[in-house]
Amino acid sequence: MKSICRNLAVSVLALLFAVSLASIVVAGQEPGSKPEAMASPAQMANAAAADKLDINTATKDQLKGLPGIGDAYSQKIIDGRPYRTKLDLVHRKIIPQATYDKIKDQVIAKQPKASGMAPPK
Repeated sequence: MKSICRNLAVSVLALLFAVSLASIVVAGQEPGSKPEAMASPAQMANAAAADKLDINTATKDQLKGLPGIGDAYSQKIIDGRPYRTKLDLVHRKIIPQATYDKIKDQVIAKQPKASGMAPPK
């Protein structure tokens, strides 16, 4: 009987130790921080967009850093601004489809924030 109680006590202590360690790990996170697995789709989209190059504001050198984009294409991209979507690069025949396919995951076409003023009539 004593060995059963002793085994039970050791098991309970081991369980309490494991729970304590788990709570210490969780408590080590900053308050209000979310693991990436719990990020909302909007937050993930914003993070992804932050990593992309905006074709409406990028410099010629930044554009030349993209695969398949050299001096000529970077200048054509700059001359064709502004773009409503990144697909405008192909629709307006700024770059060929094959070149677009190489860069489509690296670029974005941000729109300027609308000002509080109404457009002139």
